[in-house]
Amino acid sequence: MIRVMVAGLGTMGRSHALAYHESPDFEIAGLVNRSPVDLPQALQGYEISTDYHDALARLKPDLVCIATYTQSHAEYAIAAMEAGAHVFVEKPLAGTAEDAQAVADCAARTGRKVVVGYILRHHPSWQRLIAEARALGGPFVFRLNLNQQSSGATWEVHKALMETTSPIVDCGVHYVDVMCQITDAAPVEVRGMGLRLSDEIAPDMYNYGHFQVLFADGSVGWYEAGWGPMMSNTAFFVKDVVSPNGAVSIRMPEDARSDDHDTHTRTATLRIHRKGRGAEDIDMTDEPDHNALCAREQAFMARAITEDMDLSRHLRDAVRSLAVCLAADQSVRTGRAVRLDGAGQ
Repeated sequence: MIRVMVAGLGTMGRSHALAYHESPDFEIAGLVNRSPVDLPQALQGYEISTDYHDALARLKPDLVCIATYTQSHAEYAIAAMEAGAHVFVEKPLAGTAEDAQAVADCAARTGRKVVVGYILRHHPSWQRLIAEARALGGPFVFRLNLNQQSSGATWEVHKALMETTSPIVDCGVHYVDVMCQITDAAPVEVRGMGLRLSDEIAPDMYNYGHFQVLFADGSVGWYEAGWGPMMSNTAFFVKDVVSPNGAVSIRMPEDARSDDHDTHTRTATLRIHRKGRGAEDIDMTDEPDHNALCAREQAFMARAITEDMDLSRHLRDAVRSLAVCLAADQSVRTGRAVRLDGAGQ
């Protein structure tokens, strides 16, 4: 039984805590949240602390799940490893490339397992998309976006996230990770643009952005992300990979909406187009929902610990995808393309 402490009880933290609660592999040692929080009935019997470092020292967990805001990820992860615990940390791994590398270095030094919350790695449709795209052969064109028309409590969460992290960094790491899994080539240059569409966010932050990334094998990628009540529900979900030999696309139902959280991970159809042979539609509607995907992530975490899995490639990929998105953010702010020199290689 793996004793786990969960830090951060927002949307993702609650989902991970429920996965631990329901799994025979884990025992929840305690929960951490800085402010009072309403929890599902299943989680209401656990101790809740407000101070992370105090709870870490007192509870001595085997695993720490970090689902706090980005700025605390690296500090909390390193503190957990130094205390002897393994780490599951939500994406992005850190707020800077240097902090992300420090987490990876600490994992190598301490021998602790670190898994980053790249939920799409555990999603059947995305696993199939990656395999089918690789089978087509490159170079590739990646066309990916995730715009979210958010209001009410969700918009408040997005505004809190944007105190430190732009949408193209927070969400973009998922999709750059997918690009890198398909091409295997190093990203070499990023060009980004963004726009502040709301007076409710800081003057130096933008809630809409997109970027283009160039890879060493000639592949090119486009990613777009926007948050807020002004965002459109039209063409908010584009997931398309094109190669000289065809294309693979994730297609959503016509009534899908960007303000439905499950829409961001659930799919309807995987369309495989092979040049000269037409298209094949694969029904992917019977798939895990968001909480079930979190359970898959934590099952992987348990295997990583019990089977002593080598996660060095996993962490290299996490550092690399973050470096690309941070470079995109830099490009937005400077108006200049950013060379990467094989980031994360």
